[in-house]
Amino acid sequence: MKGLLTGAALFALAAGTASAEEVTLQLKWVTQAQFAGYYVALDQGFYEEEGLEVTIKPGGPDVAPVQVLLGGGADVMVDWLPSALAAREQGADIVNIAQPFKSSGMMLTCLKESGVSGPEDFKGKTLGVWFGGNEYPFLNWMSKLGLPTDGSPEGVTVLKQGFNVDPLLQKQAACISTMTYNEYWQVIDAGLSPDDLVTFKYEDQGVATLEDGLYVMADKLKDPAFVETMAKFVRASMKGWKWAEENPDDAAMIVLDNDDTGAQTESHQKRMMGEVAKLTAGSDGTLDEADYKRTVATLMGGGSDPVISKEPEGAWTHEVTDKALQ
Repeated sequence: MKGLLTGAALFALAAGTASAEEVTLQLKWVTQAQFAGYYVALDQGFYEEEGLEVTIKPGGPDVAPVQVLLGGGADVMVDWLPSALAAREQGADIVNIAQPFKSSGMMLTCLKESGVSGPEDFKGKTLGVWFGGNEYPFLNWMSKLGLPTDGSPEGVTVLKQGFNVDPLLQKQAACISTMTYNEYWQVIDAGLSPDDLVTFKYEDQGVATLEDGLYVMADKLKDPAFVETMAKFVRASMKGWKWAEENPDDAAMIVLDNDDTGAQTESHQKRMMGEVAKLTAGSDGTLDEADYKRTVATLMGGGSDPVISKEPEGAWTHEVTDKALQ
């Protein structure tokens, strides 16, 4: 009888797997605690509970999430709102369906010895900036400060920064782009102390824009079945994020278990998860319209060189999160 029951259970499991809805998620960057909620949802069975079979595809320096989405290589992607809106204006019909990150973790980290104590000291300095969509908030900030980014004495010189902190350590730049949960701590781990540094959080400078959100192709939202699938995905993902907030060390270990490169370390991921939890805190996945409008205003406030030239239409929807929260 026991063998018979086991066989029946296996059959039921196989049938359940066969009928699972497949979803592919494209991350914005490599496997790390920045994306812990998705790995937790996978590890803890939250996706499975919703009848989903989810594949998570890491990003990297050679991966453009929006191109993967446009090419059909993913059903949903993680991206920042500035780069998503810039892509929309260039013809990519993508829509924000959920916003797990409530706050921005972006900042400039400067060497105190470079003479930078406030934004007024940026003039004439070399500043490290990430590109690939991450440059938009920075360029808008410089425009608000009235600082050209052409390398002139009256402006700043922009150093196209790789995804490391070498330009600051080697004193090639007075300031570099960092995230509160990642590169700032790489600087500290390299031997500098907080007293050696001056930091400028975009949130504090009034130029913060929404970061990690979930995006899909607009035409897919015409299919009620796809909307339902995405509602299940968002519901399970947010369950993963809340679990990660409450169990940061365990969440970091789940991330490490999914890091096929072996590049991440336990101490760094645990610290990262602690900082990321501050950014997802207070979010149930629903895009806050006020936060969206603030981001749009910031991107359009770039003077003669705005990130986007007109108010976007149809760039976000609450349809998915409304269903997810029912």
